[in-house]
Amino acid sequence: MDIHALKNVFKFISIIGIALSLFFLFPILVGEFYQEDIDAFLYFNIFFFSSNAVIFLFLKKHQMNLSIKEGILSVNLIWILLGIAAGTPYMLYSDITASEAFFEAISGFTTTGATIYTDIESLPKSILFLRSLTHWLGGMGIIVLGVGLFSVINPSGSMTLFKAESTGIKMEKITPKVKDTALLLWGIYLLFTVLDALALKLTGMQTFDAINHAMSTISTGGFSTKNDSLGFYDSSAIVWITTVFMMISGINFLAHLKFFSTGNTGGYRREEVLWYMTLFVLLSFALGMVDIVANADSISHAFTHSFFTIASVLTTTGFVTLDYELWGHMAIAIIFIAMFVGGNAGSTAGGVKVIRYIVLFKNIGAEFKRILNPQAIVGVFIDREKISSKVITATSGFIFLFVLTNMLVTLYLFTRGYDVMTSMSTALATVGNIGPGFSLSGPVHNYAFFTDIDKVVLSIAMIIGRLEFYTVFLLFSRSFWKKF
Repeated sequence: MDIHALKNVFKFISIIGIALSLFFLFPILVGEFYQEDIDAFLYFNIFFFSSNAVIFLFLKKHQMNLSIKEGILSVNLIWILLGIAAGTPYMLYSDITASEAFFEAISGFTTTGATIYTDIESLPKSILFLRSLTHWLGGMGIIVLGVGLFSVINPSGSMTLFKAESTGIKMEKITPKVKDTALLLWGIYLLFTVLDALALKLTGMQTFDAINHAMSTISTGGFSTKNDSLGFYDSSAIVWITTVFMMISGINFLAHLKFFSTGNTGGYRREEVLWYMTLFVLLSFALGMVDIVANADSISHAFTHSFFTIASVLTTTGFVTLDYELWGHMAIAIIFIAMFVGGNAGSTAGGVKVIRYIVLFKNIGAEFKRILNPQAIVGVFIDREKISSKVITATSGFIFLFVLTNMLVTLYLFTRGYDVMTSMSTALATVGNIGPGFSLSGPVHNYAFFTDIDKVVLSIAMIIGRLEFYTVFLLFSRSFWKKF
């Protein structure tokens, strides 16, 4: 790697570091408001800001123009920076190891929502807010925020990082400038967060808890300020409000942007959204019926919690209201299906994404037609647009890497001595950025029992899932480093 490339990477990382240190002021102010001891956090943040500022000032005159390789490398390095930076305050204010702190920070930024804390309510409010903030920043994508800042300095290079972090199959620009699109997306993201917080506040939730849960909901993260998650409140209103906002957050934010910008509802009528909502209703109804039959619960109780549970799992949020493992094997099977699906491309949700399944199954259907009619020219169409072979290949590769990564993590955990259900569901929960799994990592448990080395491996799994595999696995390609 030449010196010019190194300067590009380090200057951009320093910009992200400076932005992150400014966001860290919010949990520090929260701690000050609640009269907590925030000195250690403040001193660390001053050091973190100063370190990044020095790098930025040293490279101030350097003109950045990131290549795709430099963008990919920057994205990977930034996620390591995020884990270290946000993990340090956890170590300062709780008795946890470095690997546990890194795990908690990565779980936050990747919006996985898995936690190593056994007593969340004992944490200072500054740390509770920091956990929610990592969700909120990671939900829309720390790189999208970076694009908004970076394009001010180098407008021509901003698309490179947007592609490296983009969660969709197809990059779509609503405005001529990526910076403007990114800022508009953040505006809608903030609007949804405020609306959710207000709705939760009106149901009787305390202001601090309402803000934190709103940040975790819109980011589809799942961190709560309570040990029992939303089950603490025993409120159907809170459950339904959260269900609605989780489902909204699982829709492509470009559809929201089109609606708020022009009033165009076309984004909500796309095949992906229709299948997303159809799967949500069918799986929720099936889970509710299982609960009614197995536990003789009332229709109201069963469907309130089944719709909430499927929304939480489908959008990879990870909130819980009760121990759904007690509903039996059929319920676990239904929830497993939801864990494999994920939300929409371009949403804050993780997982495979609905659009990729649509591409996969339509391509299989097209292949059946080609076999039966060898002379026929058969294409794959979504929303009346033909899908290129490049997209089909990339989609198939993604699903293969998703399955492969899950297999590797599952085998790793199994060889470490964990049971099959714990190993398989934990792999799926971390790689898919879902949060709770089953058995030892189930909805009423946490990840504290894993060893330090396990937590590091699972942290890497979360990063791989959040960056959608290609961005990480490219680093292991010889061609990536050739002529860097």
